[in-house]
Amino acid sequence: MVMERQEQSTHKQSTSNANSALSASQSHISESDRAKLSIAGHDYQLPVVHATQGPDGIVVSGLRNDGWVTLDPGFLTTAQCESKITFIDGKNSILRYRGYPIEELCAESNFLEVAMLLQRGELPTRLEYGDFRERILRNTMVGEDFRAFLGSFPRSSHPMSVLASAVNALAAFYPDTTAIDEDSLHEASAIIMAKVRTIVSLIHRRSRNEPLLYPDHSRGYVDDFLRMSFAVPYTHYESDPLMVDALDKLLIIHADHEQNCSTSVVRIAGSAHANLYAAVAAGINALSGPLHGGANERVLRQLQAIRESDGTVRDYVEQAKQEGRKISGLGHRVYKSYDPRAAIAKSYLERIVADRGEQNQELQALLDVALELEDIALHDDYFVSRHLYPNVDFYTGLIYRIIGFDPQMFTTLFALGRIPGWIAQYRELLADPATKIGRPRQVYTGEPLRHVVPLSERPE
Repeated sequence: MVMERQEQSTHKQSTSNANSALSASQSHISESDRAKLSIAGHDYQLPVVHATQGPDGIVVSGLRNDGWVTLDPGFLTTAQCESKITFIDGKNSILRYRGYPIEELCAESNFLEVAMLLQRGELPTRLEYGDFRERILRNTMVGEDFRAFLGSFPRSSHPMSVLASAVNALAAFYPDTTAIDEDSLHEASAIIMAKVRTIVSLIHRRSRNEPLLYPDHSRGYVDDFLRMSFAVPYTHYESDPLMVDALDKLLIIHADHEQNCSTSVVRIAGSAHANLYAAVAAGINALSGPLHGGANERVLRQLQAIRESDGTVRDYVEQAKQEGRKISGLGHRVYKSYDPRAAIAKSYLERIVADRGEQNQELQALLDVALELEDIALHDDYFVSRHLYPNVDFYTGLIYRIIGFDPQMFTTLFALGRIPGWIAQYRELLADPATKIGRPRQVYTGEPLRHVVPLSERPE
């Protein structure tokens, strides 16, 4: 097999076969650029889709017509769609939402603004922002029937299992918003954005056997989330502005991340026209997997284990290297340099420690361990040669714990931040005329045709 990129030349019969699966909606297909693929004496002129930034795509859909499929375990080099939402350049530590650098969004915007940006494509005007915030506030309450439903889960249930079930159940409580027309999606998006915040706080309080609190519409989105999560009933609760700001920024850096595992699951479910609640619940279930969400909890436990051990950070690292054991929080599937989200989380953690470190020696000690571990990773050839740099999970778990959340709640906070991205990806999918129901192929390696021998004739 030979593949090369070339200018368009004469078309063979194989060319038309390869092109036959294309949709006219794919507006970025080059009129002149083609990739040449040679298989078993057949040449294919494969169309090229030009990206505005990042790698271009080669359209291989038509190969199936001649009996070929592409095999790409884990979809390492396979693009399932064109998207205008998020751009990542893993080599250069770049993350942008709708063209805006993540660093600028964290410096100048709040989570609700970013949620609007992801879903609409533009940052809101002040009037638009006010309308959006009002729409969220109108939907923050959950009814007594829904609270009773949440109360039916054992207190020992993992928060992610409860959250996924709760979001899926919203379709039953709000059946008039389950269609995929624009009006229904508009309303369902607001319901999910508003109620997931309330649901996460209810799960948190119930896990601690604490009384549940209703939303307070006079407060901001993150401020009231912290109040619902930590306030004592019938007493005034004043959020720490630094914690509000830190959590707001953690939600922003988790808001979307291109076609990751859970987002791909949301899109696959959406391609079957599953309602938005079902698709987001599917994404939450995917995020609950230990290889996707939950790494920040492992990082926190790792830092605590290093601090409590008799050895040094270097001792821990050397032992991990000798055993071939992965160090949680280092390395990323996409980023081959420092994760820009980790840099933002680190800056907030350092601010928190500077403000509270003298009063909390354990906090200062854990940060010291994290900084030393990071320094080793950035300078040890073992990690540098493998592109194992700190990722977003390296510092976020420590911040969540400082705020007051138990480790088992960490992935629900990841999900809370990712909600606007899932919604945006789902809506982009439905708006794309090229969308087809997701149906990956396989390369079958099982038994060839064989025939059934009756049970009475088989060996004992």
